Amino acid sequence: MTTTTASTVTTATELEDILAAAHEAAGPWGALRPAQRADILDNVAAALDAAAEELIPLAARETNLTNGRLTGELKRTTFQLRLFGEVLRDGGYLDARIDHADPDWPMGAPRPDLRRAQRPIGPVLVFAASNFPFAFSVAGGDTASALAAGNPVILKAHSGHPELSVRTARIVVSCLRAAGAPEGVFALIEGTEAGSAALRDPRIKAGSFTGSIQGGRALMDIAVSRPDPIPFYGELGSNNPVFVTEKAAAARGPRIAEEFVASFTLGAGQFCTKPGTIFVPAGSGMVEYLRSAALPAGAALLNDRIQSGYLESLRQLSAHQHISVLAQGPDPLSDPPSPTLLLTRAEHVLAAPRELEAECFGPTAVVVEYDDESQLVPLAQSFEGQLAATIQAEDDCPVAELVQVLADKAGRVLWNQWSTGVSVTYAQQHGGPYPATTAPGTTSVGTAAIERFLRPVAFQGFPQHLLPEALQDGNPLDVPQTLNGQR
Repeated sequence: MTTTTASTVTTATELEDILAAAHEAAGPWGALRPAQRADILDNVAAALDAAAEELIPLAARETNLTNGRLTGELKRTTFQLRLFGEVLRDGGYLDARIDHADPDWPMGAPRPDLRRAQRPIGPVLVFAASNFPFAFSVAGGDTASALAAGNPVILKAHSGHPELSVRTARIVVSCLRAAGAPEGVFALIEGTEAGSAALRDPRIKAGSFTGSIQGGRALMDIAVSRPDPIPFYGELGSNNPVFVTEKAAAARGPRIAEEFVASFTLGAGQFCTKPGTIFVPAGSGMVEYLRSAALPAGAALLNDRIQSGYLESLRQLSAHQHISVLAQGPDPLSDPPSPTLLLTRAEHVLAAPRELEAECFGPTAVVVEYDDESQLVPLAQSFEGQLAATIQAEDDCPVAELVQVLADKAGRVLWNQWSTGVSVTYAQQHGGPYPATTAPGTTSVGTAAIERFLRPVAFQGFPQHLLPEALQDGNPLDVPQTLNGQR
């Protein structure tokens, strides 16, 4: 279990040692009983909670995020670790299925004794995110779910918070070592070249990433172009559109406008679930409500790179011939930047969807006027894959087709709520068709995230003592089983 010092680059020699240790640790770590790994995850969570007074100021200094935001995020991080502990103790994640031998199987031939369960996929490479320095970083959801599944984790630190990354990693390593976990179960690496080299290494069996479309696509191409292609779970980009019906605008237009402003400016617009576009009916007063809504003061963005990227995106959007400024704070191009609301019309979006629906990572959103609700379905169809999409409507609004289209386009569809709240729970889905993610059948938030780092194996005709415990008669682990098709 290894960490490097802050603001350093992992050398090729160091990386080789880390990869070798992770490879060696995979068997012993995966062989631990699930409840044992659960106890270790609980210990890591407790240690991070105990270090809050050190970690939160460090995170605030490196990311410009507020202490209040970071306090809540650290709580979410440790909650995730403990929740995966509950998943391990329940055992259902193993998806244990047992078909006893059946000489009268109606297929026309006897059925053999078949037993299937999930097992760890192998060492996982996690690329940390910049905008969630706790919850999507060193000890975040990808690390928690991969460790819970029984895999060693190599964590590529984000350059936006190097000192916090190293300090958090040291806490994780210390807890693992104290619990007697094998050396190599967790390691932190730094540097772009080290991350790319690790992803190419045959000892890495899966990768995960949260960041930009450009960066994520480059890494995905590496993962799938290897001699042995591996799963790559990338969260890349999303606009997360909002569709407001005429009845909703009439019933609660001012409130929708106020809540939309609060949502797209939350965290200075640096959430991957930020609603970037809102479609409103012309003549409903929604444009006027949004024009007069109180915009918050500008807030510092995460780092200089995010700041420059945001300003470039804002300039490109603002320069479009069919875009005008609806509302704007006093210093939209300053550091920190004031929030901006831009305005266009539905026909212009349909004519240039890739230009006008592009994600702008920061405190900017686009307001789109439509003339008739029949335009909403074509507008929804014009989007690429999304993490989330929202409908603001009344119960009797005829939006069934819109719901179906958005379910095709997004991983999470919301009704009269806002996409910037992502609860960590059992039914959560944080993923979507490309370019929202590279693997739309998976989630990076919630308990189902563990499924990314497992693979099923079937055992046919084996004696009991050679079977995994979850598949043995009598089930020593007491995990849920599906027996002959019946739970």
